[in-house]
Amino acid sequence: MKICFRALDDITNEISLKVYQKHGWNPLHSFKKTWASLCNAFLVEAKWFASGQQPKAEEYLKNGIVSCGVNVVLVHIFFLLGQNITKESVELLDETPAIISSTAAILRLWDDLGSAKDENQVGNDGSYVRCYLEEHPGCSIEEAQERTINMISDEWKHLNKELLSPNPFSESFTTASLNLARMVPLMYSYNDNQGLPLLEEYMKSMLYGTV
Repeated sequence: MKICFRALDDITNEISLKVYQKHGWNPLHSFKKTWASLCNAFLVEAKWFASGQQPKAEEYLKNGIVSCGVNVVLVHIFFLLGQNITKESVELLDETPAIISSTAAILRLWDDLGSAKDENQVGNDGSYVRCYLEEHPGCSIEEAQERTINMISDEWKHLNKELLSPNPFSESFTTASLNLARMVPLMYSYNDNQGLPLLEEYMKSMLYGTV
């Protein structure tokens, strides 16, 4: 564990130095904050698993939006792009604005739709659908999945509203957030056998296809 922490600390400091040298802003505080949030979210999930506790659906989702790692990715993208780095934009970034949280919710819920179908899972990675079913015994898995799909649709509306509203972020950053959300259906389009045929097709095309 110490080796892993040292490696993470070293690379975070290295990236921070490069951002500071190129763009004149030291992002180390923001990096540390987002990594700490991610690790704390992992700890919460570990405690649930170790104790056999089934969290409430909303509690699971609130934590899952953090543990999916989208915030870490987008915070690093923001500083590496080096555009519109101001006190206002950094303060907003540190509070996890909707442009990040909605993208994270879309990813988390899409993944959970596939996880809920997998009867071979031992239950250690959680699912919003499973948590919702535990709370609503009379609800079918199809109804829970439909609710999840509607929630994804709502998050898309929130994200689009944020993208179209005035904000302190650069167009490159908002486009990166939008493209990350767009990638999600490709990454998590599970079939009935828990395979990812569309993703497999793209990977084969990229690795083996001729140009």
